[in-house]
Amino acid sequence: MDDTVDEIDLPRGVALAWGVAADPQRGPKREMSVEKIVDAAVEIADADGIAAVSMSAVAGRLGYTPMSLYRYVSAKEDLVLLMSEAASGLPPESLREIDGWRARLVGYFDAQVSLYLRHPWILDIPISGSPTTPNSAAWMDAALEALDETPLDEQERMAVVLLVTGHTRWYGTILASYARITRDTGLSPSEIAEREAGLYDALIQADDYPALYRASRAGVFRSRADPFRFGFERILDGVAAYIDTAPADRAAADTTWAADETADVAGDKKYREAQKVVHAAERALRAAHRAERQVLREARERAAHRTP
Repeated sequence: MDDTVDEIDLPRGVALAWGVAADPQRGPKREMSVEKIVDAAVEIADADGIAAVSMSAVAGRLGYTPMSLYRYVSAKEDLVLLMSEAASGLPPESLREIDGWRARLVGYFDAQVSLYLRHPWILDIPISGSPTTPNSAAWMDAALEALDETPLDEQERMAVVLLVTGHTRWYGTILASYARITRDTGLSPSEIAEREAGLYDALIQADDYPALYRASRAGVFRSRADPFRFGFERILDGVAAYIDTAPADRAAADTTWAADETADVAGDKKYREAQKVVHAAERALRAAHRAERQVLREARERAAHRTP
């Protein structure tokens, strides 16, 4: 991590996620750790949802008092942040092996949706801003990296990533909700769809809702087609069409939504080559910092288990 972190007053949850928070001075160090607390909380959330997670519930699962947990995680909101960080993990390395920006973003989309289905409670955590923890930042970095070989500038790449992640979250919310209905009712997805289609058939009349009536009678609610993936593919079609636009035309387009300080040299070949070198160096530096944090965690674990 950059040395400037020392000049920033990091929230404790964020500091814990980056491994720069001070360890507790007292307490059952050998038996307890932030990692064990977070793992126990994730197990509770996976089984019963985020609402079931409390400091007392986690303490009870570990066999300690709630006060002993506060020596390690001082607030529930910090615990929830660390839970999301742990459950998210790092993006699959296999994404880097996929050729082409579009195919890689599809792989990213599928990986994120799978994550939401494994840990649907993540979707119940309110969004409080841009990612500021290592794993959440790594997911965003992976999506941005998929666009490295495109002519898009940094503002445009970020806009595409936000579009993709927004659709991914919405799709994950829908799938997780239907999975929850299946668990609660025992109905299969096809049975749920048939029940909903039957309700539309019974309630939607041509005189009141003509367009919806036509859609219902056409069988859209019984179709096995996936409208959300269809929508995602059309999003990528739009991005592809934008990328195919000549750079000169793009520079002349209305881009008042973003102030690009380098627009006048964005098409310069040497400048773009220099940007690629910088991006590669930044990725290498982030990888080195991740390795450093891992070695630091391992060193702390060894120190905690040494005989006094």
